[in-house]
Amino acid sequence: MQISVNGRAHELSVDGHESLAQVLRERLFLTGTKTACEHGECGSCTVLLEGSAVYACLTLAAGCEGAAVTTIEGVAARDEGSARDADGLHPVQRAFIEMDAVQCGYCTPGQIMSAVALLERDLTPSDAAIAEAMSGNLCRCGTYPKIVAAIRKASAEMQKARP
Repeated sequence: MQISVNGRAHELSVDGHESLAQVLRERLFLTGTKTACEHGECGSCTVLLEGSAVYACLTLAAGCEGAAVTTIEGVAARDEGSARDADGLHPVQRAFIEMDAVQCGYCTPGQIMSAVALLERDLTPSDAAIAEAMSGNLCRCGTYPKIVAAIRKASAEMQKARP
């Protein structure tokens, strides 16, 4: 199977039952994509598949033939122009840091990926749109208000960077 992960082409032989999360973590060693429930209930494994947020634990790798996947390791490289900071962080990553929207950090990669997908399709989301987009990502630490604040901050930064 051919797949592009974070802009890099890979040729892999996968078993029909292997999840995208397994392939990312165990074959490509991209361990930023977390696995927790492995039932699509927590969102810690969220990645972008052709720009849409998906649970990598429920996505069969074989079904990703020819697809473009972005993981937390590659999100900073997404084209956000001058919105990236000197360290190359995506505005959502930077906002999560600045708004202290992380506690234990386990859910953070999935939260960031869902937020990136949201802001790429709607740069000025309503509170309801944020709640809907983030509803599949659980945070056991309960930092939801800070996550929403980070999304709002990233939205403002990305709007300023628009030509």
